[in-house]
Amino acid sequence: MGDTTRIPTADVTGIYGALVRLGARRMLGKVPDSVGVMWHHRRVMLDLMSIGRKSEKWDALDASLASFATMAAAAAIGCSFCLDLHYFMAHNHGLDEAKAREVPRWRESDVFTPVERRVMEYAEAMCETPVAVTDELSDALLADLGPAGLLELSARVGLMNATARSNIALGIRSEHFSDACGLPPLASPSPVRNAS
Repeated sequence: MGDTTRIPTADVTGIYGALVRLGARRMLGKVPDSVGVMWHHRRVMLDLMSIGRKSEKWDALDASLASFATMAAAAAIGCSFCLDLHYFMAHNHGLDEAKAREVPRWRESDVFTPVERRVMEYAEAMCETPVAVTDELSDALLADLGPAGLLELSARVGLMNATARSNIALGIRSEHFSDACGLPPLASPSPVRNAS
């Protein structure tokens, strides 16, 4: 396990540890350092994993839009672990890898549709402090996605916000999941926008 985390990684042991290690290897090909960090408080880890698994079953939002939104939020917050993991997951779920790799620079990229751009703009706006979502953007997305889709978008970005900020605070960084399956590197992030 790595030595960059702010809480030392624990040995993931016991019968539950074996199940967690097996699940991580099946999903990711290895046991990430974050599992060793979270193992210090198994109940927190299991509850967070549970909400993550439950959120994967939400279906009011198109899978590509959901992926782009979570990746845009991860990029806006600066969580390399989350961004890399969701790029890897987009590949594993058969989503458009060319678009997924462009999410960090979505404003300059020409591969996204207007709806995809609004979704990523919303994700970024939710990550700002204070939240910078406008009535105009919400109205446009309500027309694009419907009430259930907009609610799911907000919930997914909110979950990513909490996860990404926790990972950064704990020193959890990218473990290069996308490299393991031969994905090309993510595009370089766009320069930070100036708030005006």
